Amino acid sequence: MTDLVKVTKAGAVAELRFNRPEALNALDLPLARAFAAAVADVTGDPAIRAIVLSGEGRAFVAGGDVSAMAADPARGHEVVDALLEVLNPAILALRENDAPVVAAVRGVAAGAGLSLVANADVVVADEGAKFVMAYDQVAGVPDCGGSWFLTHRLGRARVMDMMLTGAPLSATDAQAAGLVSRLCPADEVDEVARALAAQIAKGPTASFGRFRRLVDAAPRTTLADQLAAERDQFVAAAQSEDFREGVAAFIARRKPEFKGR
Repeated sequence: MTDLVKVTKAGAVAELRFNRPEALNALDLPLARAFAAAVADVTGDPAIRAIVLSGEGRAFVAGGDVSAMAADPARGHEVVDALLEVLNPAILALRENDAPVVAAVRGVAAGAGLSLVANADVVVADEGAKFVMAYDQVAGVPDCGGSWFLTHRLGRARVMDMMLTGAPLSATDAQAAGLVSRLCPADEVDEVARALAAQIAKGPTASFGRFRRLVDAAPRTTLADQLAAERDQFVAAAQSEDFREGVAAFIARRKPEFKGR
């Protein structure tokens, strides 16, 4: 049986690759369960210090599988509920784990697929990629954290426009808006994302987790609270093995060798 999510571990990098290309990697319950199991595997592995999310075939993830919801319209809500019962804990696990997430996007990222992209810390996309909400077409609402992640990344005005009109973002517009970090040709996306993850995996992983928590909190805190949070996080970081290594390397004028602790 084909793995619905291919998990590849290379050194300190794990790649989770959605593998339902015949359906543009649309999320049905089996794929959602495979993704959740893969997330549990890599977030529970202390050797993993960077995670790549990618999709097999022509798309990253084309949202939820609407055909599964339409199979019995009277019970479509049960399909949605079952999917999110599985997906939401996986999304939280990725966010709460210190290992940075790199999304490698080819083709379309729609609906929940767009939410997964917005959850990533760094997004590498092909120059022809397209990002679309799509919920207006089925009278649904954003899921998998899309309303939270995208509001943080793009701002309320842009997100509401996308939600209300269904207007897609091109790859260049997504980069200009701050959703996409790097653009490259489609046939280079996976290679660039993996190389970037390998570079990130050599860094101070615990500090990277602190970076994310501070950035996530910033839009909803006062300056005074953010200053206090930065102080607390820096004091904690300064007690780490990696901090001691970083300071020693700086004084010795050599490259640090971080352990992620």
